[in-house]
Amino acid sequence: MSTEGKGRVMTTHKLLEMKRSGEKIAMLTAYDYTSAKIVNEAGIDIILVGDSAANVMAGHETTLPITIEQMIYHAQSVMRAVKNPLVVVDMPFGTYQGNSKAALSNAIRIMKESEADAVKMEGGMEIIESVERILSAGIPVMGHLGLTPQSIHKFGTYAVRARENEEAEKLVQDAIALENAGCFALVLEKIPASLGERVAKTLQIPVIGIGAGKHVDGQVLVMHDMLGLTNQFSPRFLRRYANLYDSYLDAFKQYVSDVKGNDFPNENEQY
Repeated sequence: MSTEGKGRVMTTHKLLEMKRSGEKIAMLTAYDYTSAKIVNEAGIDIILVGDSAANVMAGHETTLPITIEQMIYHAQSVMRAVKNPLVVVDMPFGTYQGNSKAALSNAIRIMKESEADAVKMEGGMEIIESVERILSAGIPVMGHLGLTPQSIHKFGTYAVRARENEEAEKLVQDAIALENAGCFALVLEKIPASLGERVAKTLQIPVIGIGAGKHVDGQVLVMHDMLGLTNQFSPRFLRRYANLYDSYLDAFKQYVSDVKGNDFPNENEQY
């Protein structure tokens, strides 16, 4: 059977070419079929099926509770919608830290059951053995440094990371180690812009920022945040492109009013 036309239009190699040519990379999260279909149509380069689903889809305070089964479910939903973007799935907390054999098994499960294109992992040298083992199986890995939400109980705060020289130098060395291990790209979250620029210039692979300044190779935002659905979350790096919280609320209120006032359905809305 021919597989022509079945592959993703965006590939890890094309992302590398984009960095080399200076073309910025646009990345957004998605967790369900309907939103992923719209994001795909918008021309996004990468869709991240993020463990932020724990927050925006399930209502948890942190990303820690989400399970591998839930991540696979969200990834499967997204994969049914997309044609063009590269689809990256977050490996959830506890599926790769401290046990590289388990990490490989979990990464293989995500790839086989979701049919996504790559996985993303948080951390540097402390997870390098798991990164290398997953890469040895031919599974593309995207790294993630800076503010790593899965380590929130270690940090105790969502404040900007790597302001001090020692932490900044460790981040740079971790970034180099992830590139040397074979990661195809790196996310930097909530770090000084000058450090983001330094890492982007140091690495050959694309560096995608979320609160890491404009001099990295691309940007990522959580879809619910940039659409204004999460109206109580307002970090400096977030630009709201819509205010859907109020739009949804107004529509729901109008529906309730129309039903209770017997205005819906009207004569044209019944059989």
